[in-house]
Amino acid sequence: MTSSTSLHERRANAVARGVSNATTIYAKRAKNAEIWDEDGRRYVDFAAGIAVVNTGHQHPKVIAAVEEQLKAFSHVCFQVTPYESYVRLAERLNELAPVAKPAKTLLLSTGAEAVENAVKVARIYTGRPGIISFSGGFHGRTLMGMALTGKVVPYKKGFGPFPSDVYNVPFPNPYHGVSVEESLAALKSLFKYTADPSSVAAIIIEPVQGEGGFYQAPVEFLRALRALCDEHGILLIADEIQTGFARTGKMFALEHAGIKADVVTLAKGLAGGFPLSAITGRAEVMDASPPGGLGGTYAGNPVACAAAHAVLDVIEDERLCERANAIGRIILDRCNALKQQSNFKCIGDVRGVGAMCAVEFVKDGNADDPDPQLTQRVMKAANANGLILLPCGTYGNVIRFLVPLTASDEIVREGMDLFAKSLAEAVA
Repeated sequence: MTSSTSLHERRANAVARGVSNATTIYAKRAKNAEIWDEDGRRYVDFAAGIAVVNTGHQHPKVIAAVEEQLKAFSHVCFQVTPYESYVRLAERLNELAPVAKPAKTLLLSTGAEAVENAVKVARIYTGRPGIISFSGGFHGRTLMGMALTGKVVPYKKGFGPFPSDVYNVPFPNPYHGVSVEESLAALKSLFKYTADPSSVAAIIIEPVQGEGGFYQAPVEFLRALRALCDEHGILLIADEIQTGFARTGKMFALEHAGIKADVVTLAKGLAGGFPLSAITGRAEVMDASPPGGLGGTYAGNPVACAAAHAVLDVIEDERLCERANAIGRIILDRCNALKQQSNFKCIGDVRGVGAMCAVEFVKDGNADDPDPQLTQRVMKAANANGLILLPCGTYGNVIRFLVPLTASDEIVREGMDLFAKSLAEAVA
């Protein structure tokens, strides 16, 4: 019995069944875009901890910053004795985030916390209860996060009832026949028949849907959404938890549309693997809550703040936005070449922005006939061949590529070779 097999048996007996695993690979160590398991086997990592280690596993500058902070203190609680690194990180995020200036920031621990607090801030600022989200969107596993999330299984089934005054409308998805005009019409119908716009505090949207399938919101839709929010006094919340920190070839995905949000939720890639999240928004919005209304015991942990400062430095110094575009070109070129092969009619769509890329598997090229079974076969074959991949999509029929942005061309091409090999095995 291998060490990984033994661990998987122990895991089944000790860990709650509701916690799923994409693989049975038990990590022993990791470096940049590679992971070695408990049995010493090497894997190319195309998951990056779900877009968390954009700066790669164990980046030397991140590790050095963390070690230095640990020598000083690991926790004092910002709400008891504040510290400079929190304040300085808020200043940096205020400058970077795609929100109108002046801006202010609240640091937290998880993406779900960021979403919950963005809703709190929107409601207290506007004095309104309603929140609008989109089909296929993912905003966390807390009660409000689940209410906002546009997918029932596995996130919502059996966990209700959920918070009220949450409305869900279709996300524009041309590949699946939902146009920008239809999505906007659905919003207008919602305002006419279900919720008066004067009762809506905010609209929350992922500029590129993460768990929903890596569908990019069209630029014209995001701009129309901004105009609609301005017309009705509604706040626009951009959920940049998976898209942020250079992943899409810009620091934040909303920048592709050239607009500003009122509040942005941030997490994942912010601190290079340490638990840290944030909401950054217009100062007047962020200041609507009275003192004590926002916060958390571990929120803005000093070790995570030190890591985040190093991450922001690495993104700038190593020009990771440009690097994301270069990695994306390698992935998309290879995927499009595979799509042209006669034996791969299963590839219905290839899409991506920066290094946030995906392929969607369907049966016989039919967009309306998803093939999640093939997705699982590809995943299994990839693991056997030494490649870590992640699925996504409402039907689980999408493979997403989340390569660390510090990966070399050699590693990226090796991973794509392994993907092509695994796909060929899965369709044979």
